[in-house]
Amino acid sequence: MFSKLVRICLGPPRPVDAGTEHRKRPARLLYDVDEPPPLGIALVIAIQHVLVLSVGWVYIVVLVTSFGGTTAQSQAIIRICMIITGVATILQARSHGPIGASYLCPVSPGSNHLPTAILAAKAGGLPLVFGMTSFSGVVETVLSRFVRRLRAFFPPEVTGLVVAMIGIQLIRLAFSRFFGFQNQHADSRTAIVATITLMAMVLPTISRSRLRLAPVLIGLAVGYLASVWLGVLSMATVRAALAVPWFDFPDRVPGWGWKISPEMMLPFAIASLSAVLKGVGDITFCQKLNDAEWKRTDMNSASGGILTPGLSNIVGGAVGGIPHTTSSSAVGLTSATGVTSRSVAVPLGLLLIGLAFVPKLAALFSVVPTPVMGAVMVYIACFITLGGLQVLTSRMLDNRRVFVVGISLLFGLSVEIVPGLYQQLPAALHPLFSSALSLGTVLAVLLNMLFRIGVARTHDIVLQPGTDNVDTVSAMMEEQGATWGMRKEVCTRVAEALHEFLVALQLLGVTAPVKARLRFDELKLTAALVYAGPAMIIPKTPPTAEDLVSGRATVTELSTYMLRQHADRVRVSHDDGSCRVYLHFDH
Repeated sequence: MFSKLVRICLGPPRPVDAGTEHRKRPARLLYDVDEPPPLGIALVIAIQHVLVLSVGWVYIVVLVTSFGGTTAQSQAIIRICMIITGVATILQARSHGPIGASYLCPVSPGSNHLPTAILAAKAGGLPLVFGMTSFSGVVETVLSRFVRRLRAFFPPEVTGLVVAMIGIQLIRLAFSRFFGFQNQHADSRTAIVATITLMAMVLPTISRSRLRLAPVLIGLAVGYLASVWLGVLSMATVRAALAVPWFDFPDRVPGWGWKISPEMMLPFAIASLSAVLKGVGDITFCQKLNDAEWKRTDMNSASGGILTPGLSNIVGGAVGGIPHTTSSSAVGLTSATGVTSRSVAVPLGLLLIGLAFVPKLAALFSVVPTPVMGAVMVYIACFITLGGLQVLTSRMLDNRRVFVVGISLLFGLSVEIVPGLYQQLPAALHPLFSSALSLGTVLAVLLNMLFRIGVARTHDIVLQPGTDNVDTVSAMMEEQGATWGMRKEVCTRVAEALHEFLVALQLLGVTAPVKARLRFDELKLTAALVYAGPAMIIPKTPPTAEDLVSGRATVTELSTYMLRQHADRVRVSHDDGSCRVYLHFDH
Protein backbone atom coordinates (compact mmCIF):
# COMPACT_ATOMS: atom_id res chain seq x y z
CA MET A 1 0.00 0.00 0.00
CA PHE A 2 2.79 2.44 0.96
CA SER A 3 4.72 1.74 -2.24
CA LYS A 4 1.58 2.35 -4.34
CA LEU A 5 0.93 5.65 -2.55
CA VAL A 6 4.54 6.72 -3.17
CA ARG A 7 4.24 5.84 -6.84
CA ILE A 8 1.00 7.82 -7.18
CA CYS A 9 2.45 10.92 -5.48
CA LEU A 10 6.00 10.86 -6.81
CA GLY A 11 5.59 9.06 -10.11
CA PRO A 12 7.55 6.00 -11.29
CA PRO A 13 11.18 5.43 -10.26
CA ARG A 14 13.77 7.58 -11.95
CA PRO A 15 14.80 6.21 -15.37
CA VAL A 16 18.28 4.80 -15.81
CA ASP A 17 19.17 7.53 -18.31
CA ALA A 18 18.57 10.20 -15.64
CA GLY A 19 22.13 9.77 -14.42
CA THR A 20 21.42 7.32 -11.61
CA GLU A 21 23.75 4.73 -13.14
CA HIS A 22 26.69 6.98 -12.33
CA ARG A 23 25.73 7.43 -8.68
CA LYS A 24 27.56 5.35 -6.08
CA ARG A 25 25.62 4.66 -2.91
CA PRO A 26 27.45 5.93 0.22
CA ALA A 27 28.02 3.17 2.77
CA ARG A 28 26.90 5.34 5.71
CA LEU A 29 23.34 5.72 4.41
CA LEU A 30 20.67 3.36 5.72
CA TYR A 31 18.22 4.22 2.93
CA ASP A 32 19.37 6.34 0.00
CA VAL A 33 17.28 8.52 -2.29
CA ASP A 34 15.85 5.62 -4.33
CA GLU A 35 15.43 3.09 -1.49
CA PRO A 36 11.99 3.30 0.17
CA PRO A 37 12.11 2.33 3.86
CA PRO A 38 9.28 0.40 5.55
CA LEU A 39 6.25 2.49 6.43
CA GLY A 40 7.01 2.45 10.17
CA ILE A 41 10.52 3.83 9.67
CA ALA A 42 9.23 6.39 7.16
CA LEU A 43 6.73 7.66 9.72
CA VAL A 44 9.40 7.95 12.44
CA ILE A 45 11.61 9.97 10.10
CA ALA A 46 8.66 12.10 8.94
CA ILE A 47 7.69 13.05 12.51
CA GLN A 48 11.23 14.22 13.20
CA HIS A 49 11.15 16.34 10.05
CA VAL A 50 7.93 17.96 11.23
CA LEU A 51 9.71 19.00 14.43
CA VAL A 52 12.57 20.51 12.44
CA LEU A 53 10.25 22.27 10.00
CA SER A 54 8.26 23.76 12.88
CA VAL A 55 11.08 26.32 13.24
CA GLY A 56 9.56 27.98 10.17
CA TRP A 57 6.36 28.59 12.11
CA VAL A 58 8.35 30.71 14.56
CA TYR A 59 9.18 33.07 11.68
CA ILE A 60 5.46 33.54 11.08
CA VAL A 61 4.91 34.59 14.70
CA VAL A 62 7.86 37.00 14.48
CA LEU A 63 6.43 38.51 11.30
CA VAL A 64 2.91 39.00 12.62
CA THR A 65 4.02 40.45 15.96
CA SER A 66 6.38 42.88 14.19
CA PHE A 67 3.46 45.04 13.07
CA GLY A 68 1.11 44.38 15.98
CA GLY A 69 -0.86 41.53 14.41
CA THR A 70 -3.10 39.18 16.35
CA THR A 71 -2.67 35.59 17.56
CA ALA A 72 -5.57 34.59 15.33
CA GLN A 73 -3.66 35.88 12.29
CA SER A 74 -0.53 33.94 13.28
CA GLN A 75 -2.45 30.71 13.78
CA ALA A 76 -4.34 31.07 10.50
CA ILE A 77 -1.13 31.71 8.51
CA ILE A 78 0.65 28.80 10.22
CA ARG A 79 -2.11 26.36 9.26
CA ILE A 80 -2.16 27.59 5.66
CA CYS A 81 1.64 27.28 5.49
CA MET A 82 1.39 23.71 6.83
CA ILE A 83 -0.67 22.79 3.77
CA ILE A 84 1.68 24.65 1.40
CA THR A 85 4.72 23.00 3.01
CA GLY A 86 3.16 19.55 2.75
CA VAL A 87 2.22 19.86 -0.90
CA ALA A 88 5.53 21.47 -1.89
CA THR A 89 7.56 18.82 -0.05
CA ILE A 90 5.83 16.04 -2.00
CA LEU A 91 6.29 17.89 -5.31
CA GLN A 92 9.95 18.48 -4.48
CA ALA A 93 10.59 14.72 -4.36
CA ARG A 94 9.11 14.02 -7.80
CA SER A 95 11.51 12.61 -10.37
CA HIS A 96 9.61 13.40 -13.58
CA GLY A 97 8.67 16.69 -15.17
CA PRO A 98 10.09 20.17 -14.61
CA ILE A 99 8.93 20.45 -10.98
CA GLY A 100 10.96 18.91 -8.18
CA ALA A 101 14.59 18.23 -7.29
CA SER A 102 14.01 14.45 -7.08
CA TYR A 103 15.40 14.43 -3.52
CA LEU A 104 14.08 14.61 0.02
CA CYS A 105 14.56 18.36 0.29
CA PRO A 106 11.53 19.74 2.18
CA VAL A 107 10.23 23.25 1.61
CA SER A 108 9.16 25.51 4.49
CA PRO A 109 8.91 29.17 5.58
CA GLY A 110 12.48 30.44 5.84
CA SER A 111 14.46 33.33 7.21
CA ASN A 112 15.66 34.62 3.82
CA HIS A 113 12.53 36.69 3.25
CA LEU A 114 11.82 37.54 6.90
CA PRO A 115 13.46 41.04 6.93
CA THR A 116 11.74 42.04 3.68
CA ALA A 117 8.42 40.57 4.84
CA ILE A 118 8.63 42.60 8.05
CA LEU A 119 9.39 45.70 5.97
CA ALA A 120 6.34 45.03 3.82
CA ALA A 121 4.13 44.27 6.84
CA LYS A 122 4.99 47.61 8.45
CA ALA A 123 4.40 49.46 5.17
CA GLY A 124 1.17 47.82 4.07
CA GLY A 125 0.14 45.09 6.49
CA LEU A 126 -0.56 41.48 5.54
CA PRO A 127 -2.07 42.31 2.10
CA LEU A 128 1.29 43.69 0.98
CA VAL A 129 3.12 40.67 2.47
CA PHE A 130 0.88 38.27 0.53
CA GLY A 131 1.20 40.24 -2.70
CA MET A 132 4.97 40.45 -2.49
CA THR A 133 5.13 36.75 -1.62
CA SER A 134 3.55 36.01 -5.01
CA PHE A 135 5.99 38.47 -6.63
CA SER A 136 8.92 36.59 -5.04
CA GLY A 137 7.51 33.37 -6.43
CA VAL A 138 7.50 34.85 -9.94
CA VAL A 139 11.14 35.98 -9.57
CA GLU A 140 12.25 32.56 -8.31
CA THR A 141 10.29 30.76 -11.03
CA VAL A 142 11.97 32.83 -13.74
CA LEU A 143 15.42 32.34 -12.20
CA SER A 144 14.86 28.58 -11.99
CA ARG A 145 14.61 28.44 -15.79
CA PHE A 146 18.09 29.96 -16.21
CA VAL A 147 19.96 28.16 -13.43
CA ARG A 148 20.91 25.17 -15.58
CA ARG A 149 22.73 27.50 -18.00
CA LEU A 150 24.77 29.06 -15.21
CA ARG A 151 26.78 26.01 -14.13
CA ALA A 152 30.04 27.95 -14.37
CA PHE A 153 28.83 30.40 -11.73
CA PHE A 154 28.11 27.66 -9.19
CA PRO A 155 31.41 25.78 -8.79
CA PRO A 156 31.82 23.57 -5.69
CA GLU A 157 33.65 26.28 -3.73
CA VAL A 158 30.60 28.56 -4.13
CA THR A 159 27.92 25.95 -3.42
CA GLY A 160 30.01 24.54 -0.56
CA LEU A 161 30.35 28.00 0.97
CA VAL A 162 26.58 28.51 0.68
CA VAL A 163 25.90 25.26 2.55
CA ALA A 164 28.49 26.09 5.23
CA MET A 165 27.02 29.59 5.68
CA ILE A 166 23.59 28.02 6.20
CA GLY A 167 25.00 26.08 9.14
CA ILE A 168 26.92 29.07 10.48
CA GLN A 169 23.80 31.24 10.31
CA LEU A 170 22.08 28.82 12.71
CA ILE A 171 24.58 29.77 15.43
CA ARG A 172 22.73 32.90 16.51
CA LEU A 173 19.34 31.20 16.61
CA ALA A 174 20.68 27.99 18.16
CA PHE A 175 22.88 29.26 20.96
CA SER A 176 20.55 31.98 22.20
CA ARG A 177 18.02 29.21 22.74
CA PHE A 178 20.58 26.69 23.95
CA PHE A 179 21.71 28.94 26.81
CA GLY A 180 18.47 30.87 27.33
CA PHE A 181 20.36 34.04 26.56
CA GLN A 182 18.25 37.15 27.18
CA ASN A 183 19.18 40.66 28.31
CA GLN A 184 22.88 39.74 28.31
CA HIS A 185 22.30 36.86 30.75
CA ALA A 186 22.26 33.08 30.31
CA ASP A 187 20.04 30.72 32.25
CA SER A 188 21.76 27.72 33.85
CA ARG A 189 18.63 25.53 33.90
CA THR A 190 18.06 26.15 30.19
CA ALA A 191 21.68 25.25 29.41
CA ILE A 192 21.39 22.02 31.41
CA VAL A 193 18.23 20.97 29.58
CA ALA A 194 19.82 21.78 26.20
CA THR A 195 22.99 19.82 27.04
CA ILE A 196 20.98 16.78 28.15
CA THR A 197 18.90 16.98 24.96
CA LEU A 198 21.98 17.29 22.74
CA MET A 199 23.64 14.26 24.34
CA ALA A 200 20.40 12.31 23.97
CA MET A 201 20.62 12.92 20.19
CA VAL A 202 24.37 12.46 19.77
CA LEU A 203 24.60 9.06 21.50
CA PRO A 204 22.07 7.27 19.24
CA THR A 205 23.61 8.87 16.16
CA ILE A 206 27.12 7.57 16.84
CA SER A 207 25.82 4.13 17.83
CA ARG A 208 25.36 1.25 15.40
CA SER A 209 21.86 0.46 16.65
CA ARG A 210 18.52 1.20 15.01
CA LEU A 211 18.16 4.09 17.47
CA ARG A 212 20.13 6.10 14.91
CA LEU A 213 16.88 6.38 12.96
CA ALA A 214 15.18 8.44 15.68
CA PRO A 215 17.72 10.76 17.35
CA VAL A 216 15.48 13.83 17.29
CA LEU A 217 12.49 11.94 18.69
CA ILE A 218 14.68 10.58 21.48
CA GLY A 219 16.08 14.04 22.14
CA LEU A 220 12.56 15.49 22.13
CA ALA A 221 11.30 12.98 24.70
CA VAL A 222 14.33 13.40 26.95
CA GLY A 223 14.22 17.19 26.53
CA TYR A 224 10.54 17.40 27.50
CA LEU A 225 11.16 15.32 30.64
CA ALA A 226 14.21 17.37 31.60
CA SER A 227 12.31 20.63 30.98
CA VAL A 228 9.45 19.57 33.28
CA TRP A 229 11.88 18.23 35.91
CA LEU A 230 13.90 21.47 36.05
CA GLY A 231 10.87 23.76 35.76
CA VAL A 232 11.69 25.13 32.31
CA LEU A 233 8.31 23.91 31.03
CA SER A 234 5.19 23.85 33.20
CA MET A 235 2.30 21.45 32.74
CA ALA A 236 -0.02 24.44 32.85
CA THR A 237 1.59 25.72 29.66
CA VAL A 238 1.09 22.34 27.99
CA ARG A 239 -2.56 22.13 29.08
CA ALA A 240 -3.24 25.66 27.83
CA ALA A 241 -1.71 24.89 24.42
CA LEU A 242 -3.77 21.69 24.11
CA ALA A 243 -7.04 23.50 24.91
CA VAL A 244 -8.02 23.44 21.24
CA PRO A 245 -10.39 21.17 19.28
CA TRP A 246 -9.24 17.92 17.72
CA PHE A 247 -10.54 18.77 14.25
CA ASP A 248 -11.12 22.10 12.56
CA PHE A 249 -10.87 23.55 9.05
CA PRO A 250 -8.23 26.26 8.55
CA ASP A 251 -9.76 29.73 8.61
CA ARG A 252 -9.13 32.49 6.14
CA VAL A 253 -6.49 34.87 7.49
CA PRO A 254 -8.18 37.79 9.29
CA GLY A 255 -7.43 40.96 7.34
CA TRP A 256 -6.53 39.01 4.18
CA GLY A 257 -5.81 41.06 1.08
CA TRP A 258 -3.42 41.16 -1.87
CA LYS A 259 -1.36 44.18 -2.86
CA ILE A 260 1.83 44.87 -4.86
CA SER A 261 4.18 47.79 -4.20
CA PRO A 262 6.83 48.90 -6.74
CA GLU A 263 8.98 50.16 -3.84
CA MET A 264 9.09 46.63 -2.41
CA MET A 265 10.12 44.92 -5.63
CA LEU A 266 13.89 45.45 -5.31
CA PRO A 267 14.13 44.21 -1.68
CA PHE A 268 12.03 41.14 -2.48
CA ALA A 269 14.01 40.46 -5.67
CA ILE A 270 17.26 40.50 -3.65
CA ALA A 271 15.73 38.17 -1.06
CA SER A 272 14.54 35.87 -3.85
CA LEU A 273 18.04 35.75 -5.35
CA SER A 274 19.41 34.79 -1.95
CA ALA A 275 16.75 32.08 -1.64
CA VAL A 276 17.69 30.71 -5.07
CA LEU A 277 21.38 30.52 -4.14
CA LYS A 278 20.44 28.82 -0.88
CA GLY A 279 18.30 26.36 -2.83
CA VAL A 280 21.23 25.47 -5.10
CA GLY A 281 23.34 24.87 -1.98
CA ASP A 282 20.71 22.68 -0.31
CA ILE A 283 20.16 20.57 -3.41
CA THR A 284 23.92 20.24 -3.93
CA PHE A 285 24.15 18.92 -0.36
CA CYS A 286 21.38 16.40 -1.13
CA GLN A 287 23.26 15.22 -4.22
CA LYS A 288 26.52 14.80 -2.34
CA LEU A 289 24.81 12.89 0.48
CA ASN A 290 23.53 10.35 -2.03
CA ASP A 291 26.68 9.91 -4.13
CA ALA A 292 29.99 8.70 -2.70
CA GLU A 293 31.68 9.81 -5.94
CA TRP A 294 29.92 13.19 -6.26
CA LYS A 295 31.68 15.51 -8.72
CA ARG A 296 29.52 18.55 -9.45
CA THR A 297 26.04 20.00 -8.99
CA ASP A 298 23.37 18.55 -11.26
CA MET A 299 21.84 21.81 -12.43
CA ASN A 300 18.73 20.12 -13.91
CA SER A 301 17.87 18.85 -10.43
CA ALA A 302 18.66 22.27 -8.95
CA SER A 303 16.42 23.97 -11.52
CA GLY A 304 13.44 21.79 -10.60
CA GLY A 305 14.22 22.18 -6.91
CA ILE A 306 14.10 25.98 -7.17
CA LEU A 307 10.94 25.93 -9.27
CA THR A 308 9.03 24.11 -6.50
CA PRO A 309 9.23 26.87 -3.84
CA GLY A 310 8.82 29.46 -6.61
CA LEU A 311 5.44 28.08 -7.61
CA SER A 312 4.56 27.52 -3.95
CA ASN A 313 5.10 31.21 -3.26
CA ILE A 314 2.98 32.30 -6.22
CA VAL A 315 0.07 30.21 -4.96
CA GLY A 316 0.88 30.80 -1.29
CA GLY A 317 0.67 34.56 -1.60
CA ALA A 318 -2.77 34.22 -3.16
CA VAL A 319 -4.17 32.08 -0.31
CA GLY A 320 -2.47 33.75 2.67
CA GLY A 321 0.97 32.19 3.03
CA ILE A 322 4.43 33.70 3.48
CA PRO A 323 7.54 32.97 1.35
CA HIS A 324 8.87 29.40 1.41
CA THR A 325 12.40 28.16 0.67
CA THR A 326 14.18 24.81 0.80
CA SER A 327 14.78 23.74 4.39
CA SER A 328 18.50 23.37 5.15
CA SER A 329 17.74 22.01 8.61
CA ALA A 330 15.64 19.20 7.16
CA VAL A 331 18.44 18.30 4.74
CA GLY A 332 20.83 18.24 7.70
CA LEU A 333 18.46 15.82 9.45
CA THR A 334 18.62 13.42 6.50
CA SER A 335 22.40 13.37 6.90
CA ALA A 336 22.11 12.74 10.64
CA THR A 337 19.65 9.84 10.37
CA GLY A 338 21.16 8.29 7.23
CA VAL A 339 17.70 8.19 5.61
CA THR A 340 17.60 10.32 2.46
CA SER A 341 14.86 8.37 0.68
CA ARG A 342 12.58 10.67 -1.28
CA SER A 343 9.66 8.36 -0.50
CA VAL A 344 9.67 9.82 3.05
CA ALA A 345 8.32 13.02 1.46
CA VAL A 346 4.91 11.36 1.05
CA PRO A 347 4.12 10.62 4.73
CA LEU A 348 5.86 13.86 5.70
CA GLY A 349 3.77 15.94 3.31
CA LEU A 350 0.53 14.19 4.26
CA LEU A 351 1.34 14.57 7.95
CA LEU A 352 1.89 18.32 7.53
CA ILE A 353 -1.36 18.70 5.61
CA GLY A 354 -3.18 16.67 8.26
CA LEU A 355 -1.80 18.79 11.09
CA ALA A 356 -3.48 21.84 9.54
CA PHE A 357 -6.84 20.15 10.23
CA VAL A 358 -5.94 18.73 13.68
CA PRO A 359 -5.06 21.71 15.91
CA LYS A 360 -4.49 19.60 19.04
CA LEU A 361 -1.65 17.62 17.43
CA ALA A 362 -0.17 20.77 15.91
CA ALA A 363 -0.16 22.32 19.39
CA LEU A 364 2.29 19.64 20.58
CA PHE A 365 4.93 21.12 18.26
CA SER A 366 4.11 24.68 19.31
CA VAL A 367 5.16 24.11 22.94
CA VAL A 368 8.57 22.57 22.28
CA PRO A 369 10.79 23.98 25.05
CA THR A 370 13.21 26.64 23.88
CA PRO A 371 16.39 24.77 25.00
CA VAL A 372 15.20 21.62 23.23
CA MET A 373 14.82 23.54 19.99
CA GLY A 374 18.25 25.11 20.53
CA ALA A 375 19.83 21.68 20.99
CA VAL A 376 18.18 20.39 17.80
CA MET A 377 19.56 23.37 15.88
CA VAL A 378 23.10 22.78 17.19
CA TYR A 379 22.81 19.09 16.32
CA ILE A 380 21.71 19.79 12.74
CA ALA A 381 24.16 22.68 12.22
CA CYS A 382 27.04 20.24 12.75
CA PHE A 383 26.04 18.20 9.70
CA ILE A 384 25.21 21.20 7.51
CA THR A 385 28.41 23.13 8.23
CA LEU A 386 30.77 20.17 7.89
CA GLY A 387 28.94 18.99 4.76
CA GLY A 388 29.43 22.42 3.20
CA LEU A 389 33.13 22.43 4.04
CA GLN A 390 33.52 19.00 2.42
CA VAL A 391 31.95 20.29 -0.79
CA LEU A 392 34.08 23.46 -0.64
CA THR A 393 37.36 21.56 -0.28
CA SER A 394 36.56 18.98 -2.97
CA ARG A 395 38.42 21.16 -5.51
CA MET A 396 41.91 22.60 -5.64
CA LEU A 397 42.02 26.33 -4.85
CA ASP A 398 44.43 28.94 -6.18
CA ASN A 399 44.73 32.48 -4.80
CA ARG A 400 41.77 33.72 -6.84
CA ARG A 401 39.47 31.07 -5.41
CA VAL A 402 40.88 31.58 -1.92
CA PHE A 403 39.80 35.22 -2.11
CA VAL A 404 36.36 34.27 -3.46
CA VAL A 405 35.80 32.04 -0.42
CA GLY A 406 37.67 34.14 2.13
CA ILE A 407 36.17 37.53 1.34
CA SER A 408 32.64 36.11 1.10
CA LEU A 409 33.01 34.20 4.36
CA LEU A 410 34.48 37.09 6.34
CA PHE A 411 31.99 39.69 5.12
CA GLY A 412 29.16 37.25 5.75
CA LEU A 413 30.34 36.66 9.30
CA SER A 414 30.60 40.41 9.85
CA VAL A 415 26.79 40.56 9.82
CA GLU A 416 26.65 38.22 12.80
CA ILE A 417 29.75 39.45 14.66
CA VAL A 418 29.06 43.20 14.39
CA PRO A 419 25.26 43.70 14.60
CA GLY A 420 24.06 46.96 13.10
CA LEU A 421 27.18 47.39 10.97
CA TYR A 422 25.17 47.90 7.79
CA GLN A 423 22.16 49.74 9.21
CA GLN A 424 23.10 53.01 7.49
CA LEU A 425 22.67 51.52 4.02
CA PRO A 426 19.52 52.31 1.97
CA ALA A 427 16.46 50.36 3.08
CA ALA A 428 16.24 48.60 -0.28
CA LEU A 429 19.61 46.93 0.37
CA HIS A 430 18.84 45.78 3.91
CA PRO A 431 17.66 42.32 2.75
CA LEU A 432 21.08 41.71 1.21
CA PHE A 433 22.90 42.68 4.42
CA SER A 434 20.36 41.19 6.83
CA SER A 435 22.07 37.81 7.28
CA ALA A 436 25.42 36.10 6.87
CA LEU A 437 23.87 33.77 4.32
CA SER A 438 22.47 36.52 2.08
CA LEU A 439 25.62 38.64 2.00
CA GLY A 440 28.06 35.73 1.86
CA THR A 441 26.34 33.87 -0.96
CA VAL A 442 25.72 36.90 -3.18
CA LEU A 443 29.34 38.01 -2.70
CA ALA A 444 30.59 34.52 -3.55
CA VAL A 445 28.72 34.46 -6.86
CA LEU A 446 29.75 38.01 -7.83
CA LEU A 447 33.42 37.48 -6.91
CA ASN A 448 33.49 34.15 -8.74
CA MET A 449 32.23 35.94 -11.86
CA LEU A 450 34.81 38.70 -11.42
CA PHE A 451 37.79 36.44 -10.81
CA ARG A 452 36.94 34.26 -13.80
CA ILE A 453 38.04 37.19 -15.99
CA GLY A 454 41.49 36.52 -17.37
CA VAL A 455 41.48 32.77 -16.64
CA ALA A 456 42.03 31.01 -19.96
CA ARG A 457 40.33 27.70 -20.60
CA THR A 458 43.42 26.44 -22.48
CA HIS A 459 47.06 26.14 -21.41
CA ASP A 460 49.97 25.52 -23.80
CA ILE A 461 53.19 23.93 -22.56
CA VAL A 462 56.27 22.25 -24.03
CA LEU A 463 57.38 18.91 -22.54
CA GLN A 464 60.87 17.53 -22.99
CA PRO A 465 61.30 13.72 -23.01
CA GLY A 466 64.20 12.66 -20.80
CA THR A 467 64.21 16.01 -18.96
CA ASP A 468 60.75 16.55 -17.51
CA ASN A 469 60.11 13.98 -14.77
CA VAL A 470 57.15 13.10 -12.60
CA ASP A 471 57.92 15.89 -10.12
CA THR A 472 58.03 18.68 -12.70
CA VAL A 473 54.89 17.44 -14.46
CA SER A 474 53.03 17.08 -11.13
CA ALA A 475 54.04 20.59 -10.03
CA MET A 476 52.87 22.04 -13.35
CA MET A 477 49.50 20.26 -13.14
CA GLU A 478 49.00 21.18 -9.49
CA GLU A 479 49.43 24.88 -10.29
CA GLN A 480 47.19 24.75 -13.35
CA GLY A 481 44.65 22.52 -11.63
CA ALA A 482 44.27 25.02 -8.79
CA THR A 483 43.73 27.82 -11.32
CA TRP A 484 40.94 25.86 -12.98
CA GLY A 485 39.50 24.46 -9.76
CA MET A 486 40.00 20.83 -10.77
CA ARG A 487 39.36 17.86 -8.55
CA LYS A 488 42.58 16.64 -6.97
CA GLU A 489 42.21 13.04 -8.16
CA VAL A 490 41.68 14.09 -11.79
CA CYS A 491 44.67 16.41 -11.63
CA THR A 492 46.80 13.53 -10.32
CA ARG A 493 45.62 11.23 -13.12
CA VAL A 494 46.54 13.82 -15.75
CA ALA A 495 50.02 14.26 -14.28
CA GLU A 496 50.59 10.49 -14.18
CA ALA A 497 49.38 10.10 -17.78
CA LEU A 498 51.69 12.87 -19.04
CA HIS A 499 54.64 11.32 -17.23
CA GLU A 500 53.82 7.87 -18.66
CA PHE A 501 53.60 9.46 -22.12
CA LEU A 502 57.10 10.96 -21.76
CA VAL A 503 58.47 7.58 -20.63
CA ALA A 504 56.93 5.92 -23.69
CA LEU A 505 58.55 8.51 -25.97
CA GLN A 506 61.94 7.81 -24.43
CA LEU A 507 61.48 4.10 -25.09
CA LEU A 508 60.57 4.94 -28.69
CA GLY A 509 63.76 6.97 -29.01
CA VAL A 510 61.97 10.31 -29.42
CA THR A 511 63.97 13.25 -28.05
CA ALA A 512 62.20 16.16 -29.80
CA PRO A 513 60.09 18.50 -27.63
CA VAL A 514 56.38 17.77 -27.29
CA LYS A 515 53.81 20.53 -27.78
CA ALA A 516 50.95 20.04 -25.37
CA ARG A 517 47.66 21.93 -25.21
CA LEU A 518 45.44 21.38 -22.19
CA ARG A 519 41.79 22.40 -22.60
CA PHE A 520 39.47 22.35 -19.59
CA ASP A 521 35.80 22.86 -18.88
CA GLU A 522 33.74 21.79 -15.89
CA LEU A 523 32.96 18.41 -17.47
CA LYS A 524 36.29 17.27 -18.95
CA LEU A 525 39.97 17.97 -19.60
CA THR A 526 41.57 17.18 -22.96
CA ALA A 527 45.32 16.98 -23.48
CA ALA A 528 46.40 17.28 -27.15
CA LEU A 529 50.04 16.11 -27.46
CA VAL A 530 52.00 16.62 -30.71
CA TYR A 531 55.52 15.36 -31.45
CA ALA A 532 57.71 14.56 -34.46
CA GLY A 533 58.48 10.88 -34.71
CA PRO A 534 57.00 7.43 -35.19
CA ALA A 535 53.35 6.73 -34.46
CA MET A 536 52.56 5.67 -30.91
CA ILE A 537 50.65 2.40 -30.89
CA ILE A 538 48.53 2.00 -27.77
CA PRO A 539 47.37 -1.60 -27.20
CA LYS A 540 43.87 -2.27 -25.89
CA THR A 541 44.99 -5.15 -23.68
CA PRO A 542 48.07 -5.29 -21.42
CA PRO A 543 51.00 -7.51 -22.36
CA THR A 544 51.35 -10.57 -20.15
CA ALA A 545 54.39 -11.32 -18.01
CA GLU A 546 55.19 -14.30 -20.27
CA ASP A 547 55.16 -12.07 -23.39
CA LEU A 548 57.52 -9.58 -21.72
CA VAL A 549 59.92 -12.32 -20.62
CA SER A 550 59.91 -14.09 -23.98
CA GLY A 551 60.36 -10.86 -25.93
CA ARG A 552 57.03 -11.13 -27.78
CA ALA A 553 56.07 -7.82 -26.08
CA THR A 554 58.18 -4.82 -25.19
CA VAL A 555 58.27 -2.49 -22.19
CA THR A 556 57.14 0.23 -24.61
CA GLU A 557 53.84 -1.61 -25.12
CA LEU A 558 53.35 -1.84 -21.36
CA SER A 559 54.13 1.87 -20.95
CA THR A 560 51.76 2.97 -23.72
CA TYR A 561 49.02 0.66 -22.42
CA MET A 562 49.21 2.46 -19.06
CA LEU A 563 47.91 5.60 -20.81
CA ARG A 564 44.54 3.85 -21.09
CA GLN A 565 44.57 3.22 -17.35
CA HIS A 566 45.04 6.89 -16.50
CA ALA A 567 42.89 8.52 -19.21
CA ASP A 568 39.20 7.82 -19.80
CA ARG A 569 39.62 7.88 -23.58
CA VAL A 570 42.67 7.86 -25.88
CA ARG A 571 42.92 8.71 -29.60
CA VAL A 572 45.99 8.69 -31.89
CA SER A 573 46.53 10.12 -35.38
CA HIS A 574 49.72 10.20 -37.51
CA ASP A 575 50.59 11.98 -40.74
CA ASP A 576 53.72 13.41 -42.42
CA GLY A 577 56.00 12.29 -39.60
CA SER A 578 53.93 14.06 -36.94
CA CYS A 579 51.99 12.14 -34.32
CA ARG A 580 49.05 13.50 -32.31
CA VAL A 581 47.88 11.83 -29.13
CA TYR A 582 44.63 12.98 -27.49
CA LEU A 583 44.00 12.09 -23.84
CA HIS A 584 40.49 12.75 -22.48
CA PHE A 585 39.71 12.89 -18.76
CA ASP A 586 36.17 13.11 -17.39
CA HIS A 587 35.81 15.69 -14.63
